[in-house]
Amino acid sequence: MDSQSSLRQFIRANINNRLRPSFCFLHRSVFPMSRNSIQGKVALAAVQKAGAKAVTLQGDLTSAAAVAKLFADAVAAVGRPDIAINTVGKVLKKPFADISEAEFDEMDAVNNKAAFFFLKEAGQHVNDNGKVCTLVTSLLGAFTPFYASYAGTKAPVEHYSRAAAKEFGARGISVTAVGPGPMDTPFFYGQESADAQAYHKSAAALSPSSKTGLTDIEDVVPFIRHLVSDGWWITGQTILINGGYTTK
Repeated sequence: MDSQSSLRQFIRANINNRLRPSFCFLHRSVFPMSRNSIQGKVALAAVQKAGAKAVTLQGDLTSAAAVAKLFADAVAAVGRPDIAINTVGKVLKKPFADISEAEFDEMDAVNNKAAFFFLKEAGQHVNDNGKVCTLVTSLLGAFTPFYASYAGTKAPVEHYSRAAAKEFGARGISVTAVGPGPMDTPFFYGQESADAQAYHKSAAALSPSSKTGLTDIEDVVPFIRHLVSDGWWITGQTILINGGYTTK
């Protein structure tokens, strides 16, 4: 697999820090991209230390033109990727009545629009027999209040993945979405009160067997790695990985 390259967006640092060594081992070139230049430098150093070629790229992924440029720049740097993984996400926990138009527009741009145009560009730039994966949320399987703007703007990705899988399938490209449960990362704690944190740490069927009661990042990464390698036959599906936190 030395001839392969992978294109990944490094926005949520915690899960990506664990993904990175796996992809360095499997693939010749990795492209960490971050809005945070320090995070990008850390990612770059880690990839290079593992013996892989790497470049860092940045862009406002809520702009279709910026997403197109990101892929074009990556291709210009080392060639067409075989794997594209989108981990971009933003969470907001608020009642319907308290969500402003500006807040909704931002959530829609980050979770929905960016994912749509990432898939569009991936379909145009990923090599034949490549793999594309988007991270969504296990709240897609929940019956719960206060996450309307988060789960609601992640939900379209499920259909985008099905449609893209059908359209890209003729070229052997598999397309999937993965919805982790709440994870022990800053992405989770920023929106949750102490009582809510306690609930989430006990909500999954397998919570008593996990380190914190939440979804462990180490339990998610192997599934993503499988989907973009030996698991190529799985396509068009959204898979919730959460220890029984929600189901579909």
